[in-house]
Amino acid sequence: MLAAMVAIFGSSPAAAEMVGQKLPSSTLNFVGTKPEMEGQPLLLEFWATWCAPCRESIPHLNEIHAKYKDRGLLVVGATDEPNAVIRKFQKELPMDYHVATDTGGRLNEKLGVSGIPHAFLVNKSGEIVWQGHPNRLTDEDIEKILE
Repeated sequence: MLAAMVAIFGSSPAAAEMVGQKLPSSTLNFVGTKPEMEGQPLLLEFWATWCAPCRESIPHLNEIHAKYKDRGLLVVGATDEPNAVIRKFQKELPMDYHVATDTGGRLNEKLGVSGIPHAFLVNKSGEIVWQGHPNRLTDEDIEKILE
């Protein structure tokens, strides 16, 4: 569960093994409208409202969303917290991108996430091409999946 994780800045070995793999199927419950994700480039970030490094990465993710949304990049922040907690948090710190609940932490477990914030960049074919701390993601990384 995300709520039981300690926020770290590195990447876990299990998550590193996911690069080159297909994003596992899962059901995310979106706060607001669910975007069409099939065939779309995706930046999927795992976070929590209580996580200070996660809070620090939100402005960067808002910038990525603003810069690349018109080119088809979906930015999704996933947490295991209830929608009411997420909505209250968003009043304090707006998240301009899509936010979802990974109920029970099923997807983060499939991806081997052991610390947050942790992000995965996924190409249009559903292949994970990058993973790590969201603040380490570069424009060059994103441009590769938008070509």
